[in-house]
Amino acid sequence: MVEDSSRGFCRGLYKQPGGKLVGVTIHRAAEHGKTRGTSLGMLHGTVREASRDSDAADHDAFLESCAIDGDFFLDGDENDAQRMLRDIERTLVVRTNTAMRALTAGTAMESRADDTHDAGAEDSHDHDALSADETARCSESRVDGNADGVDRMDHAGVSAAIADVMRRYPDARMVGMTPQGIATAFLRAVADMESPVQALRTEPVIEPPDRDRTRSYCGLTAEECANRWKALHARVVHDEPRMPEEQMAIDVAWARQVAAGEREPTLRIWEWAAPAVVIGRFQSLEHEVDARAARDGGFHIVRRCTGGGAMFIEPGNAITYSLYAPLEFVHGISIEDSYRLCDHWLVEALDGLGLDVRFSGLNDIATQYGKLGGAAQRRFAPRDGGPGAVLHHVTLAYDIDALKMSRVLRTSREKMSDKAVKSAVKRVDPMRSQTGMSRDAVVGALLAAARRVTI
Repeated sequence: MVEDSSRGFCRGLYKQPGGKLVGVTIHRAAEHGKTRGTSLGMLHGTVREASRDSDAADHDAFLESCAIDGDFFLDGDENDAQRMLRDIERTLVVRTNTAMRALTAGTAMESRADDTHDAGAEDSHDHDALSADETARCSESRVDGNADGVDRMDHAGVSAAIADVMRRYPDARMVGMTPQGIATAFLRAVADMESPVQALRTEPVIEPPDRDRTRSYCGLTAEECANRWKALHARVVHDEPRMPEEQMAIDVAWARQVAAGEREPTLRIWEWAAPAVVIGRFQSLEHEVDARAARDGGFHIVRRCTGGGAMFIEPGNAITYSLYAPLEFVHGISIEDSYRLCDHWLVEALDGLGLDVRFSGLNDIATQYGKLGGAAQRRFAPRDGGPGAVLHHVTLAYDIDALKMSRVLRTSREKMSDKAVKSAVKRVDPMRSQTGMSRDAVVGALLAAARRVTI
């Protein structure tokens, strides 16, 4: 959990085992820096002393806003995906404010009961005094926020509320993160503690994907994957060097052209014209990148149109490719498995270079020595009667300046929590050390393999 009381926000993180990272930042309403006998920590059983300097009944909101970010993916209808994320944020704010009002009201009732008791036995029959049953209900509300119909603010209750929102958007899907994961990050922010409370130990355990590449994957055999690639007839392009901002624009433009039927399926191998830090579509720049260090180092900071994590790019040290294919190419298989299909040609090519390549988690490509690179995806709806498109891109580390990367990128301990190696620098094992080949030779081998698989 990260807190900055001077700026009025708290932030919670959660890394889904085998999945992605989510961050939830909550901004507390300025009026409730001090509230009458209540604190946000009370919402899931952590009762604290709080200042009684102000009367919370004079104000309506305890939380002003909530923002969700991370390296997860949102797939499906673009507008619905954005609306779903905003709706989850609004739901968390409304749910919290409703529960806090109930807790504040309960505290006020308890205070009245105390005042009545202090007034003496002669006032024991005052109609404003609380009955024993009413006092008990106040105590129950203080613990679980569920008395008198108030929404539950424990892990199960918040998870269910998020899942309800997601069900209202059947044409959108969050990939790499669950409602339970978002709830955990949110409650860590609410807890105002350095570590999650015991009540949050119900976090789900997700088994990592099967890494046995000898088995059928993508719902297809390796032969069927190869057949899909041959039927795609993708044009292979070794592009000219482009600035990072142009690279981002080209990806969107070409994907939309394929979606409209204006461009043939294309596999583009990039060349970078300048260093870059590329952050994922839903990431927080402030929390992922030291922007000053990046700019001082000559790095362009850009945001791509897909989810996933931040990439550290130096032109001679990275190899990036994009696939722009009609939606029919990935028809009938899951989002997760479509990553395996789209990277089928790459795995075959790297095998040909003597690398023992496997898929790691949702979208990483690795060998037994460490991570080689990561993939990201986005689907584009059909346009003007076209076939729609899937954009799939991958960046591989040919070489890496680990010290420079560590100065530019901010990697939380939570992000590394499900990794065997607890260092982002040590997790990356570049191709140069594994192949002994020059970058030009590796790119040449990849181009040849791409052309073979599309014939």
